[in-house]
Amino acid sequence: MARIRPARRGRAPVSRTVSTDAEGHTTGWATTGLGTGVADRPDPAAAAFFDIDNTMMQGASIYWFARGLAARRYFTTGDLARFAWQQMRFRVLATEHAGDMSQAREAALAFVEGWRVEDIERLTEEIFDELMAPRIWAGSRALAAAHLAAGQRVWLVSAAPVEIGRVIARRLGLTGAIGTVAEIHDGAYTGRLAGELMHGPAKADAVSQLAAVEGLELSRCTAYSDSANDIPMLSAVGNGVAVNPDSALRVEARTRGWEIHDFRTGRRAARIAIPSTVAAGLVIGAVTAGRAVHRRWRDR
Repeated sequence: MARIRPARRGRAPVSRTVSTDAEGHTTGWATTGLGTGVADRPDPAAAAFFDIDNTMMQGASIYWFARGLAARRYFTTGDLARFAWQQMRFRVLATEHAGDMSQAREAALAFVEGWRVEDIERLTEEIFDELMAPRIWAGSRALAAAHLAAGQRVWLVSAAPVEIGRVIARRLGLTGAIGTVAEIHDGAYTGRLAGELMHGPAKADAVSQLAAVEGLELSRCTAYSDSANDIPMLSAVGNGVAVNPDSALRVEARTRGWEIHDFRTGRRAARIAIPSTVAAGLVIGAVTAGRAVHRRWRDR
């Protein structure tokens, strides 16, 4: 596994932790450090980890990314509707059959097959500015800013591709992102995952691995999420915090005495119900819609 260089005062780390096979292809999760240098006195043993979908952002990052692609005619309206519906269906199935991610794993990144990495990052930057930035929860951003002001590093942790998480983290001035890793060959995505989906227990494992490399004390770290699927991550640190929690997480948070923040209003929560159903991020529906995207990209 490649080594992460810990952040230094006033200097942004430029690291990416990946596992590689004998041919140098990526085979595991990744985190990309960006750095901020906000505080005068770093607190190297503590950090914060934020889920993205409906925690840092209203709705799901991959949904808004798909919306942006549709606006650029990489998706049709029908593709987008199928994408959203199948992701909603997946979330229900994933909840009912917790831990059974095999089907989703095979399908998760099919929609990027053949795309160049730099194209995905460029489009993500454009789409963030257009569709994602207005949907960042001000309350969550303030929580992240408080950690930065205290000299702590702040990572996003998401099932979305690490490239998308990296752009969001950079735009928000955060330390970096942990995300699902797509296999890359010659600068293009193969459409396969390298390792596992960054979902459920995988998030807790990644946070623990990062803590070991960065010298963090998990008991001094804080994690934020909206979903009961992230209870393993919230339990792995000293301070679990529920943000805009689903009903199961709200019950768990009350049982464990975790802090709860809800930045939604009743009507606003109703409006985001459909986008937030894609909180699992990378799902079975990506195959059908993704093939259409790939055909349109190839033919441009």
